[in-house]
Amino acid sequence: MKIIVPMAGRGSRLRPHTLTVPKPLIPIAGKPIVQRLVEDIAKVAGEKIEEVAFIIGDFGDEVEKSLLQIAERLGAKGSIYHQLEPLGTAHAIKCAEDSMQGNVVVAFADTLFRADFILDKEADGVIWVKSVEDPSAFGVVKLDGNDTITDFIEKPETFVSDLAIIGIYYFNSGEKLMDEINYIISNDIKNGGEYQLTLALENLKAKGAKFTAGKVNDWMDCGNKNATVETNYKILEYEKEEMATFAASSVIENSLIIPPCFIGENVKISNSKIGPGVSIGNNTIIVNSNIENSLIQEKTTINHGNLSNSMIGNSAQYFGVSREISLGDFSVLDFINKD
Repeated sequence: MKIIVPMAGRGSRLRPHTLTVPKPLIPIAGKPIVQRLVEDIAKVAGEKIEEVAFIIGDFGDEVEKSLLQIAERLGAKGSIYHQLEPLGTAHAIKCAEDSMQGNVVVAFADTLFRADFILDKEADGVIWVKSVEDPSAFGVVKLDGNDTITDFIEKPETFVSDLAIIGIYYFNSGEKLMDEINYIISNDIKNGGEYQLTLALENLKAKGAKFTAGKVNDWMDCGNKNATVETNYKILEYEKEEMATFAASSVIENSLIIPPCFIGENVKISNSKIGPGVSIGNNTIIVNSNIENSLIQEKTTINHGNLSNSMIGNSAQYFGVSREISLGDFSVLDFINKD
């Protein structure tokens, strides 16, 4: 099986954090979002992953190297493709056409999920869905009594279903999907100015393909700061047994750690209360602080912080005041040492 991961968008709603790091590579509880995504899919697939193909923008050599390492950790071949224009979901998959053969899972890298089912490989395809309060913002599906998909509707203006497509799809023939995508693009068939995957799915269904719904227990978004911090907390809860011990290289003095928390390598914490729901990246220093429900990245210093629902990037420095913040990489915020 192959996993195809479109991730060319830079993540403008998560700025300033995505000014220096593409959103799928932002760590959540110690692992990049995209690494968590492909590992979760591998568990659900229940078989060896042959290849992971990443479709990216112009992210640079270091990002490409990091992505290839993620594939290698699964024992899979890593491939890099580029989408330099935002022309829609079908166009993104088109960019990886050379890898679209046989059994494939297509997973857009801005979401995480929890599911306890095994993939139904007897179907032509499986579309992961989750019930949502406002389906008008999503592509949705309608089902018959056997959980077979009868209709795909892109952002319905009137209610037809509350089962939103979460952006993860299984196809037993990547070649058949590519035939429909090539037809859409060669005939310049757009919806909202873009080439949409849902139209390719509708065309496949019209030709007799059977798609079933894979319902997930939890769908976690990483679209903006608040959603990402909430997702971090959920992942910590799901993996709290694994997070129960800290790296031996970390030093914690005169401090209270309230689980669930993730504390990385070479972290130094003193005279502080940390948690619940806090992730702290490698080589970060926290002094005289009270932090809960927050995501702190690597090589950052926090002194006299009183933080909740906050996100602080890499190599940042934060000195003292009570507030909710979103501080990007290499930033300095100092409320202590003012003249």
